[in-house]
Amino acid sequence: MHELDRTESVASEAAVLVRVVLPQHRFFTDPLEELAGLAETVGATSVGQLVQRREKPDNRTYLGRGKVAELQTLVAAKDADVILFDNDLSPAQTRNLETATGVKVLDRTELILDVFASRAQTHEARLAVELAQLEYSLPRLKRMWTHLSRMKMGIGMRGPGEKQLEVDRRLVERRIHDLRAELKRIERRKERQVSGRRDHMTVSLVGYTNAGKSTLMNALTSAGVKSEDQLFATLDTRTRRWQLPHWGPVLLSDTVGFIRDLPHKLIASFKATLEEARQADLLLHVADASTAAAYDQISAVYSVLSELGIEAKGALLVLNKVDCLSNRAPLDAILNRYPNAIPISARSGQGLDQLAAAVSAALSRTFRDVDVETGVENGKLMAYLAAHGEILSRRFSGDRVVLHCRLPQKYLGRIEKNDAEVREHYSHERASSSGQPATSEDEDPVIHDDVA
Repeated sequence: MHELDRTESVASEAAVLVRVVLPQHRFFTDPLEELAGLAETVGATSVGQLVQRREKPDNRTYLGRGKVAELQTLVAAKDADVILFDNDLSPAQTRNLETATGVKVLDRTELILDVFASRAQTHEARLAVELAQLEYSLPRLKRMWTHLSRMKMGIGMRGPGEKQLEVDRRLVERRIHDLRAELKRIERRKERQVSGRRDHMTVSLVGYTNAGKSTLMNALTSAGVKSEDQLFATLDTRTRRWQLPHWGPVLLSDTVGFIRDLPHKLIASFKATLEEARQADLLLHVADASTAAAYDQISAVYSVLSELGIEAKGALLVLNKVDCLSNRAPLDAILNRYPNAIPISARSGQGLDQLAAAVSAALSRTFRDVDVETGVENGKLMAYLAAHGEILSRRFSGDRVVLHCRLPQKYLGRIEKNDAEVREHYSHERASSSGQPATSEDEDPVIHDDVA
């Protein structure tokens, strides 16, 4: 019986790339282009490709019977070491394909996990990848032990291979439990760290992998973070201070890139890493305007954001790499669908001034003009208002003072309950300049709450 090498890395191996295109799949480019990029990222060499269009996958082998025979011939002719599928396979489908071809078969999820494993640098990233890999491998342990199947015996006579499989299963389950506990501790610590930055406005970069987020961060902050023309060059969040013109300092974070059909277990494992995006005041969704798959990539990012529960958070769409376009037609088409998008080139600096102005305007929308009434002796509250916003004027009346402030909305609920009264500010000048009288809809009710 042929024994397969089930090591996870496919570095330096000759690979045949396979994709089954189903009716719901739309491709503006070569359907294997992204898979080829993933294979290249882990060091595999593509020696052959196979694409089949089907109404639905075959239950046994995903591919049709004729295509399996064609795959056998291709693998033998190219002396391939591994078959990489751009689809997710069941354990049984993977086993049947390996039996038919005699070489290792990795599906899309397993390959993405291998890419992440090769990229993980920090302790947190390594733990997250290991957890996702073990959760993926647990139902597939039996396939990994096929070389011991000859030692199995009948009912009541379990062979040493079966016993070892059960031992390994318990070890994997215990390790998964330990990893989840460790990542939960990291997640709580990360939440505290991010919450500790609430005194600053925060902006987070999100987007498809290799859209140029790290390059943009370097251009805006001179951060010097690693930037490569490869998939998933960044797995760890980095936060730097960005001196926003006509605004002041904000915190800018670079996050892990997303990808089409990103494995759910991987998203869960990287929850702590994505905490920056979850709690950001503003998201900058960076998209590669130079690729024909731009629409699909933008949709994929929105899908992942939705899965993270932050789809409602305000986001600016940033169309990067416009310097790579030979003509404006593709860019104009994207802008026709997303008219508020901001075209830039992080590499050349084109459009960065417009981006900064758009970020300033977006952050300004989170500010409110309010009147805060408190006692003149409440120096703690006055210092709090000055630190987190701008005190525009003061009006004294006996032992009370009314402070006209411009304050981020997220701080409005943190003003001390018994010592202050907060009212939406709506001046006569503002009403007359708009040509509209003040109405009840223009004013918020008085807000009473606690200062942190």
